[in-house]
Amino acid sequence: MTSTSDRLRTAGLRVTGPRVAVLEVLDSAGGSQHLTAADVLAGVRGRLGAVSVQATYDCLEALEGASLVRRIQPAGSPARFESRVGDNHHHAVCRACGRTTDVECVHGASPCLTPSSADGFRIDEAEVIFWGLCPDCT
Repeated sequence: MTSTSDRLRTAGLRVTGPRVAVLEVLDSAGGSQHLTAADVLAGVRGRLGAVSVQATYDCLEALEGASLVRRIQPAGSPARFESRVGDNHHHAVCRACGRTTDVECVHGASPCLTPSSADGFRIDEAEVIFWGLCPDCT
């Protein structure tokens, strides 16, 4: 497996302590958790000690821009971040508790869905969020 530092360098980013910590926090969450910026900040502080809120947001933005992190923002919820990128998956969100899980795309390669009319847009991605109740809230 490629090291966190190597992933940052390959993406053209400088290797800094906060960037490494943010990416490692998201990696350690795995596919079952989609962390808010506050969750990431708490995890980074647990690894590094003092780090500013702004530094954490800056890291998330840089990592997202380099396609190392994916940001999703379900309606009415804070943005959530995951390090699962480069594949075609969607999300299911619980209406009661906000739990967010990955849902594999059943239609294959991106964009996996074709709109009936694209008004001249060249579509390259479809983001789907399924809403319902998780097992704990049912």
